[in-house]
Amino acid sequence: MTADTATGDRVEVLDDGAAPKLRRRQYLGYAAGDAANNLTFSLASAFLLIYYTDVVGIAAATAGTLFLVIRVWGGITDLFAGRIADATSTRWGRFRPYVLFGAIPLLLLNVALFTIPSGLSPGTKVVYAYLSYALFSLAYSFVNIPYGSLSAAMTQDPDERAKLSTARMVASSITILLIAVVVSPQIHRAGNLQGTLTITTLAFGVVGLALYLGTFLTSREAVRHQAGKVNLSETLAMMRRNKPLVVLCASTLLCLSGMFSLQTVGVYYARDVLNDTNLYIVLTIVQNAGMIASAVVLPKIMGKLGKKRAYLLGGTTAVVGGAALTAAPGSQPWIGIVAFGVLGVGFGLTNTLIFAFQADTVDYGEWRTGVRAEGSSYAVLSFTRKAGQGVGGALAAYTIGLGGYISGSHTQTDAAVTSIRVAAGAVPAALVLGAAAVMLAYPLTEKAFRVLVAEMAQRRVAETVATLDTADPVDPDPGDGPETTADRPAGR
Repeated sequence: MTADTATGDRVEVLDDGAAPKLRRRQYLGYAAGDAANNLTFSLASAFLLIYYTDVVGIAAATAGTLFLVIRVWGGITDLFAGRIADATSTRWGRFRPYVLFGAIPLLLLNVALFTIPSGLSPGTKVVYAYLSYALFSLAYSFVNIPYGSLSAAMTQDPDERAKLSTARMVASSITILLIAVVVSPQIHRAGNLQGTLTITTLAFGVVGLALYLGTFLTSREAVRHQAGKVNLSETLAMMRRNKPLVVLCASTLLCLSGMFSLQTVGVYYARDVLNDTNLYIVLTIVQNAGMIASAVVLPKIMGKLGKKRAYLLGGTTAVVGGAALTAAPGSQPWIGIVAFGVLGVGFGLTNTLIFAFQADTVDYGEWRTGVRAEGSSYAVLSFTRKAGQGVGGALAAYTIGLGGYISGSHTQTDAAVTSIRVAAGAVPAALVLGAAAVMLAYPLTEKAFRVLVAEMAQRRVAETVATLDTADPVDPDPGDGPETTADRPAGR
């Protein structure tokens, strides 16, 4: 059968009360949103450090501190954005309006992020970098948090959520590859890298706006949520009692730190270890091919192993890839390329599953406490991810700084090259190993999740029946038989 949602859209609802089944255009539309996100976020993750060090002239250690401070700030703005989104109520839903109306300021700030005026003094350039990155992070929070919250609001079916996670992971990987193909040649050949980056970010802005519009038009918030606003104390109580969310956040912090250490120095690895900047395109192709392949086969892996074991498999694979990348000699580029592919497979599994786990923790929080807060729950996870990104980027920058990396230099010392290899391989391997160890404590199995979803469905039916009973007229004295004319109050 079909039912009207609060947004005025009609969605298919299964007769047994199960979650709505999604259509192909909804998977594609949801994936488009993550493609748009990565036109800004992944561009910054992969190329902002080299832009700061080799174009603007900011020291690697200074840039590392900037990454740590601003990305933690971005995590704080995520929490704020989650609270605001959860309290929002419009005819389009709670989350969809932010995806559309927050896109323009975000895309314009992405241009400002990569356009630091050359005439500024060194100190003023650093101040500009802090301000532009801080504003960019604020705008990104108000688009990404509502976007990420949509998956928990679109369906409660674990398989459907896994498909949404797979769709966004594939879109993310393809977009990262596109960015590498477009930007890497600019680093190698462009005489005016500043000018070409400004043009590139403007073009990405036009494409990104179209993609966000596609997400807005195709996504539907079909899962019933608690009526009224949830106050901050209720939200915090839900989070404290949500063990799956706490474990997931701790593991995510370590996993994302490792992944972004690799992503931050990937272009350095191609240029200074393999001695060919254009090989960064090859590294990105191989890594993202691994991520796409693992995301595509993830539903089958989940069917055999379950989410938790699949995550542990991904972590173990990434550890192997990181160890191989650390030991790979620069004179044999194929070894490093293969190692990037192995890392891609490992991170593809773990990163895709993080989003699937997050949607499940929303339902667990509602089951445990009666509070459903998709935005706040996703914001907590996103804060952890941002912290991990900050730690990973900072560790990468500090590592190459300690190794003696010289900003803007065409040649680097052997110690600097070794430090790049360590930041790309050893650091991610150690961090992902810790992430897998933490995830051993994750308590929410597939069987337990299906039981709690069924219990919540029963509660909602009971609540609906109770509401209807309260609304019906009730005879105040049903045991005395039919009401007579003499019993009626005057004027009736």
